[in-house]
Amino acid sequence: MASASPSLAIRANLDRVARLRSRAAAEGEAAAVSAIKRLQALRFAGTYADLTGRPDSLAAVRFFLDELYGEHDFSARDEQFGRIAGALEKLFPDAVAQLAVDLTEVHALTEVLDHELAGHWLALPATWPASQRYLEAWRLSGERSDRERQLAVVGHMGAELTRLTRMRSLRMALRMMRRPAHAAGLQALQHFLETGFDAFAALKSPETFLQTIVQRESQWLDLLFDGAPDVTCPRLDNAWGAGLATGGQASTMAG
Repeated sequence: MASASPSLAIRANLDRVARLRSRAAAEGEAAAVSAIKRLQALRFAGTYADLTGRPDSLAAVRFFLDELYGEHDFSARDEQFGRIAGALEKLFPDAVAQLAVDLTEVHALTEVLDHELAGHWLALPATWPASQRYLEAWRLSGERSDRERQLAVVGHMGAELTRLTRMRSLRMALRMMRRPAHAAGLQALQHFLETGFDAFAALKSPETFLQTIVQRESQWLDLLFDGAPDVTCPRLDNAWGAGLATGGQASTMAG
């Protein structure tokens, strides 16, 4: 989905993330960014609690939450991706290299939007209910086109994983990369690829799963951008509550 070469696109995306991290640390916004990420991870977990309860889709939901939307420190993975960006096209098949591009684009888009949202969150009264404060911060930050692009890239990544998992030779080749990847210090990259492949291979209907993701996330975009607050805020509260019920931390609602 990127016009630049994979290596250039990956480096550009990761440089963007690094600058945002540095700025957040310098401006004292790192804790607010973490709070936003916790709330968004809870919202995702709550939205897909039904899919988490199905053996075939549990791994795929966890892949999206842990590798794309979760509140994790991705600095080690970023360092590995950036370090081998120039050699990625030689080490891995073209389609796998494009997956890395998609991942870093989603990563960069998410960081940009989360940092902007966190800035507005800090500026709003801490006495407001979390859902009211989050909704107002959301509407003050980002363009709908940015959120739609984020969802489109996620959908493309999922479609590619669906296609690639059906190529038995590629899955075998990826497993054979474990030892060389570990020796080269590329464990995080290998983990991302294998986790994604295994999760989508386990799905009974990857197409239906992806359609569900796109449909529900599109509904959330409609609510968060245009929904009446007296409808949207309770929906957020319910999703966060469902997320907590799946194993989230109670402290997530603070901050």
